[in-house]
Amino acid sequence: MNQTTLILGGTRSGKSRHAETLLQQNPAPWLYLATGRAWDAEMQTRIETHKSRRPKGWQTHETPIDLTTPLKTHPNTPALVDCLTLWLTNLLLEEHDIPAHTISLLETLTTRTAPTILVGSEVGLGIVPENALARRFRDEAGLLHQTIAQYAHHVFLCVAGYPLAVK
Repeated sequence: MNQTTLILGGTRSGKSRHAETLLQQNPAPWLYLATGRAWDAEMQTRIETHKSRRPKGWQTHETPIDLTTPLKTHPNTPALVDCLTLWLTNLLLEEHDIPAHTISLLETLTTRTAPTILVGSEVGLGIVPENALARRFRDEAGLLHQTIAQYAHHVFLCVAGYPLAVK
């Protein structure tokens, strides 16, 4: 993969801020692929907070399912995917073929010339969820992150606002 970085961390760990800082080391414009959906007012507020902290130069694309089209359309534009676990949630809830989407994403990443940073929430450090869907999500997230990390040039784990280099 060409200049691919995976950044993992828990909620409010600083992973998105670190990703934005890294990507802005490249000249603008920067592509922001937002996978979150505003299911309620609280999520809409989170989305607006993310948007408000980015300076001019960011081109935001709302991509809850299709990550590959904007990455292919803009192969020379530095890109940030935020976040893989929300993307996974969307795939699960709409019953998409997760392995097929993962393979498509990996294939697309190999064709890009500009840096790509992918952010994901590390959800496997807590207790075992009580319901089957939550357990499946936790397992799928772990597998997705392992797969991306295997091919990424760099992997970071953010803890309390500090990025730790894993790879």
